[in-house]
Amino acid sequence: MQKHSIDPLRFIPFRKNDVIEMCLSTGDLDQEQRQKFRQMASMIQKLFHISFQTRLESLKDSFSKINPDSDTIKVDLPSTMHHDDPAFIKQLESLLDKANYEKITEQTLKQALCHDSLVKVRLHVDFSDFAEVLLFARGERETEETVSSFFGLRKTKVRFVNYDRVAIYIRFNEQIDSKRQKEFNLQPGGMVLKLFKNVPKADLEMLFPNTEIKMRLVDKLLIGVPAVISGGIVLTTKLGASILLLASLFAFWLGLKSQPVELDQAALVVIFAGFGAVGSYLWKQFNNFKNRKLRFIQTLTQHLYFKNLDNNAGVFHRLIDAAEEEECKEAFFAYYFLLQANTPLNRQELDQKIERWLSEKWQQKVDFDITDALEKLEALELIEIINDQRLVALPLDAAQKVLLKAWQQLGAQSIS
Repeated sequence: MQKHSIDPLRFIPFRKNDVIEMCLSTGDLDQEQRQKFRQMASMIQKLFHISFQTRLESLKDSFSKINPDSDTIKVDLPSTMHHDDPAFIKQLESLLDKANYEKITEQTLKQALCHDSLVKVRLHVDFSDFAEVLLFARGERETEETVSSFFGLRKTKVRFVNYDRVAIYIRFNEQIDSKRQKEFNLQPGGMVLKLFKNVPKADLEMLFPNTEIKMRLVDKLLIGVPAVISGGIVLTTKLGASILLLASLFAFWLGLKSQPVELDQAALVVIFAGFGAVGSYLWKQFNNFKNRKLRFIQTLTQHLYFKNLDNNAGVFHRLIDAAEEEECKEAFFAYYFLLQANTPLNRQELDQKIERWLSEKWQQKVDFDITDALEKLEALELIEIINDQRLVALPLDAAQKVLLKAWQQLGAQSIS
């Protein structure tokens, strides 16, 4: 089985409360210091929470203009009462970045479209229906799954790259063919925002709202080969007498045969019986094709049903929570490893120390976002920069005083 090379990602696959206890499990702090660290971490969480609630309100205001699920009435206000909010898509991209999602490039998407789907169907997406498409993923890992083939007689283990989370934003074109609008329920100029879980990299195309199911070559052979064989049998057994009778009749009409053909009741019964058998056979093959396609649609629908986490406004509510978690975890790690360091560390040394500890102690390869982590600690005034750009953490007592002051001045400035 082919193994896939996966680069470490920024996402930290632990809960923020677990991160606190993971740090304290090193035993570098005494009982009193551990309690102070937990208190300090709690204060950081509260400050970040308020900051992200402000971001959430801004997102809700921007999204209200395009929300397809809105249940409130839009009110036209005087121009003086409008706020110049950033575009929703820019806010969304910023939030996804804070939640440590990685953008899926056009090249990655093209590769997914070229590979066989794990759900054993051939999928096609018409991108001309879309004005804008954004795909973001988080938690990329290699997974193994047993796949059945040859009607369940053969089982094969397949290794593939799986995304733990995939967020997709689509804005439809203003002009979409009316037939496609009805077929796929597409709203010209509308949008969809969805969040999925456990999506194989090779199955990204199944997330699009206009995905069409096509018959693979193997599916055509499974229907076509038996159809040809049984069709030949039908033609020779059921239609043979009818064809001979019609051939004799046409030969007489064309002057190729002098003996007339008598079309009595028995001859007509033979002709209609033959063509009725052929018609029934063709209808049966058509139904076989439709039933196989329906089974494919059912398979696709079941996969999407169990993989869908949230839609539209619900997505960024969930993303706000994820981003808040990631911001806290990064701040906890950076502060703790500076706090327990014997000597001041520079940016690179701190980054390598955290990544090595996560890899060796917890078997998780993470591309720790040291820049974002230190920016938060600097904003909170929890670290000091000394000669040669080396960093030291503020002692726990001093850190608590600084955070208490920030809590009292809450709302004066953004932390993140």
